Amino acid sequence: MVTLGFIEFPPTHTGDGGNASPPIRLANLKSPYLAVFALNPFEPGCSFCSWVAWDIPAIHQIPAGFPTQAEITTPIQAKQGLNDYGDIGYRGPAPPAGETYRILFKVYGLDAPLDCPPGANKHAVIDAMRGHVLQYGQTEALVQR
Repeated sequence: MVTLGFIEFPPTHTGDGGNASPPIRLANLKSPYLAVFALNPFEPGCSFCSWVAWDIPAIHQIPAGFPTQAEITTPIQAKQGLNDYGDIGYRGPAPPAGETYRILFKVYGLDAPLDCPPGANKHAVIDAMRGHVLQYGQTEALVQR
């Protein structure tokens, strides 16, 4: 099970606020490593990715506030990739005025670290995940202006 702890994005986790990656709570973990994708399935380009992170140790809460670096050691060890904005790390949603976005957070439980360099794009991470996925869960939240 995957939860965010909110249904509507607080400003801290949006492009208008702190732009900090949100905490993600997990239950029933049976995998040693995790990969996370934040996606807007309705933006042009189908499943626009605003965050991809992997080689996260399996913990019951992925902490908030990942720095925008390809390889991080705080708040936990992880690798992050190039999002569809062209940036490394998380970028919070910021829909146009009067619009609402639904952001999906997909979490994959993996059997091993991925053979994927820090800074890779979502396609490289997905390719590296083939044959390593043991678990899957997702949650979502809304953001509007």
